[in-house]
Amino acid sequence: MSFIPNTDDDRKQMLAAIGVETFEELIKNIPDDYRLKRELNLPPPLTEFELKNGLNQIAAKNAEASDAVCFLGGGAYDHFIPAAVGHIISRSEFYTSYTPYQAEVSQGTLQAIYEFQTLICELSGMEVANASMYDGGSALAEAALMAINETKRSEILVSRAVNPHYRQIIKTYLHGQGYALKEIPLDDGVTSLDALTSMISDQTAGVILQHPNFFGLLENVFEAESIIHKHGALYITSNDPISLGLLVPPGEYGVDIMTGEGQSLGNALNFGGPYLGLFAIKKEYIRKMPGRLVGATVDRHNRRGFVLAMQTREQHIRREKATSNICTNQALCALAATVYLTLMGQQGIKRVAELCLQSSHKLAQKIQSVEGFELAFKRPFFKEFPIKCPVPPASIIKKLQAKNILAGIDLSQFDYGINDVLLIAVTEKRTTKELEAYSGALAEK
Repeated sequence: MSFIPNTDDDRKQMLAAIGVETFEELIKNIPDDYRLKRELNLPPPLTEFELKNGLNQIAAKNAEASDAVCFLGGGAYDHFIPAAVGHIISRSEFYTSYTPYQAEVSQGTLQAIYEFQTLICELSGMEVANASMYDGGSALAEAALMAINETKRSEILVSRAVNPHYRQIIKTYLHGQGYALKEIPLDDGVTSLDALTSMISDQTAGVILQHPNFFGLLENVFEAESIIHKHGALYITSNDPISLGLLVPPGEYGVDIMTGEGQSLGNALNFGGPYLGLFAIKKEYIRKMPGRLVGATVDRHNRRGFVLAMQTREQHIRREKATSNICTNQALCALAATVYLTLMGQQGIKRVAELCLQSSHKLAQKIQSVEGFELAFKRPFFKEFPIKCPVPPASIIKKLQAKNILAGIDLSQFDYGINDVLLIAVTEKRTTKELEAYSGALAEK
């Protein structure tokens, strides 16, 4: 039974129970300079009803993507989520499960994870997928560490066309362990292969590209493969899973470690998370792969079952050989991706990708017909593209927000030295009317 001290006698009784006479005696180890010398500046107490109303008023000040026409991207996208996804993942056996520590009583969870792994392999063309990571950025950083662990080399090359947030995560992972991280310059919005050729060496453990890259542009992924493998480095990519409905999958252009952000697969924008990181590899590297791996087997009665396999994790018996200290696998988000991919099927994912491609190019054409606007880079793109603007992008964002349109991302906030470019993402949700409204708003004086 809890005890809440409401009177002076109650407080004295509580202090006496823990062996002190005053509160000051209780905190005597805290230096006086760090103690607050006044009463806390707190508002008067509220009833539950008053508190709820107050919180609702604060929440109403926020604008959700669903309340506007969303052209935001940069790693999180406003894709359509079938109603069945939310219904299935809200079932209590899924919604309350965390992680399958007792495999023998977690067969349902393990089977769902196994199906997720299978679907990611089919989508990416890779041989083995793990049971998901934290998010796309940390998955990419884990891939860098895995390349170092596999090759016993100490240097990672990363394209500057990789998402700036992802690059920062990789830098954080590598810095504390003393590994070198070098950034490959760009050539018209994509990775410079000439620079890659001159920078790669016998100390390079892995080379990281994003395809489509942060600007939405398509990289020269086939040409990069021969350069990377010629020097014995691992080829690492970060891929948009929706793009794989149309683009050649990484397993077909020699990628050793494929990563990605799985938010597009049935997970809402949700203020930036939680999301899930995709991670798939060539089979030869399976013992160096971080995270969980679920396998299918049969018991002594020849009944099919599922087990956690080949997991040298920090929490388990072989923790001294752990490949990573990642502790969870975002199982609920991965389940949403599994349900989404199952519902959509091969043709459904292809159709979503086609709609993204067609709508984004349609909007790009409309915007370029407005005086002063042009594509920042004359390169093929998938569903996201950077537009060079005649006025500061921040003013465009503000202007269109007044029309209930979330216009895109101002690239001046990143480390590219670009101050006049707006990054625009178009998903299958955007209608012809919404595209016309966007370009029409830009044309208004």
